[in-house]
Amino acid sequence: MVSSRLKKKFEEIVSRGVDPLVSLGLTPNALTVLGLLASTCSAWAYLNWRTDRLYLVTAACLILLSGLLDAFDGILARKTGAVTRFGGFFDSVADRYSDAVVLGAIIVSGLCDPLWGMAALIGSLMVSYARARAEAAGVAMIAVGFAERAERMILLVAVTLGAYYRIELLGYGMIVLALIANLTVVQRVAHFMGEVREG
Repeated sequence: MVSSRLKKKFEEIVSRGVDPLVSLGLTPNALTVLGLLASTCSAWAYLNWRTDRLYLVTAACLILLSGLLDAFDGILARKTGAVTRFGGFFDSVADRYSDAVVLGAIIVSGLCDPLWGMAALIGSLMVSYARARAEAAGVAMIAVGFAERAERMILLVAVTLGAYYRIELLGYGMIVLALIANLTVVQRVAHFMGEVREG
């Protein structure tokens, strides 16, 4: 969940917090699974918002929990020397599923315009895909773009909490999310083109 720009500082602050996780015997991959489970539960809460708007608060809290677990799994892996190629791959795949299941639930639950919702979902997935393809080609994408996953999650949490009071705020938030996600894709494409030309 932590933006690349703040990642190092965040790790310095919370690295001590992973010690209890080590003592509990939790592995980085286990935290990744728990993060995905939290996102799935968040999606369930969105789908049930018509029953009680408190489900929206629950959904926002679960997104935050998922994001924190996503941050801790990497920190735990580095601190315990458990960094593996599979772990990084698994974490990335789980993140994409987490994004898709949450945004998909928002669309299905009628909390936003379906077209804007799809634009937000596609844009969010393409931000990550653009980075993966660029880095596979040897072009670094750390901190490139207006809205990395952390910024997008924070926006979603904020508008979800606001929707408890004014339900239309979530729909507006999805419009903003769609715009900034796809803008980030454009920024990453432009960055890649610039790096390739210089090379």
